[in-house]
Amino acid sequence: MIIKRASESKRRKQSWWREDFHRSLSTPMRYSVARLTSLARSLCKADLSWSIPRIFQPLKMEETKNEKILLVFDFDHTLIDSNSDTYIYKLAPGGKIPDSLKSLYRKDGWTHYMAEIFKYLHENGITKEDIFKCLNEIQLTNGMEKLLNSVPKGKSECIIISDANSVFIDHILNNFGVQHHFREVFTNPAKFNDEGCLTIEMYHLQNWCTLSTKNLCKGHILANYIKSREKENVTFSSIGYVGDGVNDFCPSLRLQECDLVFPRRGYSLMQHIPKMETEQNLKIKANICPWEIGKDILDRILLRFDNLGSTKAPVPRLCIPFDDS
Repeated sequence: MIIKRASESKRRKQSWWREDFHRSLSTPMRYSVARLTSLARSLCKADLSWSIPRIFQPLKMEETKNEKILLVFDFDHTLIDSNSDTYIYKLAPGGKIPDSLKSLYRKDGWTHYMAEIFKYLHENGITKEDIFKCLNEIQLTNGMEKLLNSVPKGKSECIIISDANSVFIDHILNNFGVQHHFREVFTNPAKFNDEGCLTIEMYHLQNWCTLSTKNLCKGHILANYIKSREKENVTFSSIGYVGDGVNDFCPSLRLQECDLVFPRRGYSLMQHIPKMETEQNLKIKANICPWEIGKDILDRILLRFDNLGSTKAPVPRLCIPFDDS
């Protein structure tokens, strides 16, 4: 009888210790570390099936993802209503580029061509100040500034992927005071050398993507950006890609059904999308939303914030049309 009562007493203590310990887990701020440790040790002594690692296993919390919406912008004829490279042609003597220079242009060699243009302008007395004064004439596309100001901060990220150059983009963004909206700018690096001539280099040299120029595969850049943010615990439940040109097709092709592609009306991407589907069976999965002004983009993208947190990002995050690793 005594043995039975002792056994019942032991079971009651074990039960009390378990209940108290689990209460401590549900309200950890009410219990000190010493109290939690004491309860754990009591359970281990009273019941050998318990152990410290087993007891504290429920305390391991999965790291929560920081979920956002990503907006990706081209620059020329998208954020700005001009082509910044060709806009400075007016600085050439007589406002024209000579035929001998035009003959250097190749479809996949725009960066080399512009390097020769910059050299020609320098040889004809065009200074850094002349170039910046010319760039100051360029305007943002209608509604873009409001779009950038209206996208919820903390819940979104904006980046630029452009085949222009870093000097032009940095100057124009700073001229309008919108540079702080962009977390990253991916473009061909440029700088003025010691003689005052603007020089430019290719962003990278690629041979894996036949949809892109050799100096800039926008889809590859987008994929690497998403991978880097995932390592920093940021995921994108929806991506909006805003562009106008043929070189915006590759990143658009990588987007999933939960994403949005914004091709500008009246520009080459609008015609290129159905052409690539018909001729090469390359169909974009994302929703295609043609635009003319920034408001067209803003109205569509704001709807995505209503569902932020209730939808999961697809896995893999991007389609993989070909291996570019």
